[in-house]
Amino acid sequence: MIALDHHPSGRHFLQIPGPSPVPDRILRAISLPTIDHRGPEFGALGLKVIDGLKQVFRTRHPVAIYPASGTGAWEAALANTMSPGDAVLMYETGHFASLWKKMAERLGLQPEFLALPGTDPATGLPWSWRRGVQADLIEQRLRADTGHAIKAVCVVHNETSTGVTSDIAAVRRAIDAAGHPALLMVDTISGLASADYRHDEWGVDVTISGSQKGLMLPPGISFNALSPKALEASRVAKLPRSFWAWDEIVEMNKSGYWPYTPNTNLLYGLSEALDMLLEQGLDAVFARHQRWAEGVRSAVRAWGLPIQCADAAVYSPVLTGVITPAGVDADALRRLIHERFDLSLGTGLGKVRGRMFRIGHLGDCNDLTLMAALAGVEMGLKLAGVPTAGSGVQAAMSYFAAHPAPQGLRSAA
Repeated sequence: MIALDHHPSGRHFLQIPGPSPVPDRILRAISLPTIDHRGPEFGALGLKVIDGLKQVFRTRHPVAIYPASGTGAWEAALANTMSPGDAVLMYETGHFASLWKKMAERLGLQPEFLALPGTDPATGLPWSWRRGVQADLIEQRLRADTGHAIKAVCVVHNETSTGVTSDIAAVRRAIDAAGHPALLMVDTISGLASADYRHDEWGVDVTISGSQKGLMLPPGISFNALSPKALEASRVAKLPRSFWAWDEIVEMNKSGYWPYTPNTNLLYGLSEALDMLLEQGLDAVFARHQRWAEGVRSAVRAWGLPIQCADAAVYSPVLTGVITPAGVDADALRRLIHERFDLSLGTGLGKVRGRMFRIGHLGDCNDLTLMAALAGVEMGLKLAGVPTAGSGVQAAMSYFAAHPAPQGLRSAA
């Protein structure tokens, strides 16, 4: 039998790019007594979290909240807006973009996958998994769709499998430049509340997100932020939906309630998370993550290992993917680090499995948390016999010392 609390002493270091460590303040909120989800106290809670989420998504329009994972929110976005056989244009940036495409196929849609062609000769990895969305390719494809058969453009904002954050405003400009009526759907499951995101300003029709990343909650809540255009599309869409249907949720949310039993205690935690984020200010939260990210990247550069994202302009503030040298099994390295130092790192997924690992720097984190993680990685590299150019730990220490966090950026809690 496996013990559920198997860490012999000290704290486990969870440095995967989500689920992220949950702050004690949120854990305490989740532990509050469960209340009647039809009573007046719950209605006040519902209205509070809906208003807070609108501020985080930066929208004036409805945000549907589901007791589900981000995968459920993917399905809700498609099921509410599409009809059987509809064509959707999707862009390959990594494993999660690929999974969303697979879902579209299983729902009876006709997804077309755009990707940056070619392979990086230095690593043997596909270029599309090392760079962000190329908006010009989307514009070219939409210009060719003179009959407007394509009903939606689906892209991932922060690709969790690769550490690339794409320019969503550029995608909106590409759709507009092509004069195309397609909906814009964006997955920011790992980007929300860690990377700058603007649903209304960037002209997004459906934004998909989840609770277990920048919101610092356990998994179990997911979101669709909606535009008026998306709501109008849902009135004529023909894909079957019941649980995922926006109409009943949006209507009941006006008074703070749901058409089914919501996850009451996680909503307590969401309320606390929103307080934490909005008390600090979103711009400060984004700056904190950018600083952490650059400190981690300084360590990777010092080791002499390639960063998975090959374009510095779209480095993710949420995670950093690290490519291991040819012949070094990244998963074996991860296992060694976990066994020796009780440190969890993200695995390589899909086309990069075994070739890279991921260091999360999001949510309830601080400089010393990251320094411990980088020390664990550096010791693991040495134990595995992986040659390094220098000390990443020293490089990160120097970066953080030379770039102190401004007042108010030192803690997520």
